Amino acid sequence: MILEYLAGPAVGGVIGYITNDLAIRMLFKPHEAKRVCGVHVPFTPGIIPKEKNRLASAIGKAVSEHLMNPAVLERTLLGDEMMEKLGAAFDGFVAAQRDNSETLEAFAGHYLSERDVAAIRDNVSAEVVAVMTEKLRDSSVGEAIARMATAHVVEKTRRSVAGRIGADRLVELLAVPVEKALARHIGEVLQAGAPQMVEQLVSSGSERLLEQPMCELVRSHEAQVAQLRDGLLNAYRNLIEHQLPHILAAVDISHIVEQRICEMDMDEAEGIILSVMHRELRAIVWLGALLGCLMGTITSLIH
Repeated sequence: MILEYLAGPAVGGVIGYITNDLAIRMLFKPHEAKRVCGVHVPFTPGIIPKEKNRLASAIGKAVSEHLMNPAVLERTLLGDEMMEKLGAAFDGFVAAQRDNSETLEAFAGHYLSERDVAAIRDNVSAEVVAVMTEKLRDSSVGEAIARMATAHVVEKTRRSVAGRIGADRLVELLAVPVEKALARHIGEVLQAGAPQMVEQLVSSGSERLLEQPMCELVRSHEAQVAQLRDGLLNAYRNLIEHQLPHILAAVDISHIVEQRICEMDMDEAEGIILSVMHRELRAIVWLGALLGCLMGTITSLIH
């Protein structure tokens, strides 16, 4: 009598377990269509292999429109937590450089080849030389130098013994023509020799800069480092705010996700899904067993 009441729930539980387990397995397997004597076997391939391309397209579209759209990414990338992490990363880098005795050239060598470092040095030097040469060849530079020189001479004369006897007035009278002549000669000198002078100054300056230890550079430029930190964070913010939509449009996340899923081997896809949802899928199987057991119990009680 007891076995009759137990048989129904037991059979129902076994049937529920097997049917749910089989249904889950049929989601993935078989990976290819099966044929017996040329006749296609129903439910082959499994649902996911059969609808792989359609699922890939739907997942790619969902990721692009809902998970990685400009609004969501901007909110995440410009959130307080992200900005704090970026600031902390910069501060950590600078703190490490305060104890770094490497020269600037050696430090750059960790990230660039010797040829790249030399090229950057030459290009920067060339740009600086060109700009400074152009500025020095400007006629206003010669005039400014001549003006400062004559003003200095007049002031020195006024404060000297000669100034007490009125010689400074004579110097003031001569200052204007002397200043003009001096400005003309300085201008001629700068026109002819500015490139060589600037190149020597820049070359020696760049060598001293490259040989300076990182710790000294950081410690002697604390204000500039702080400005660089603010500038980098602002540049990052502007990049995300103004260029993120264009970047996402160029990258085409939907297509990338779809293509990656389509290229994925079914064994690999099955492994990924099962690794994420193993517990949930097993719960479904046992839920089937529980429901089958309940239905078997009810059937036994009715009979």
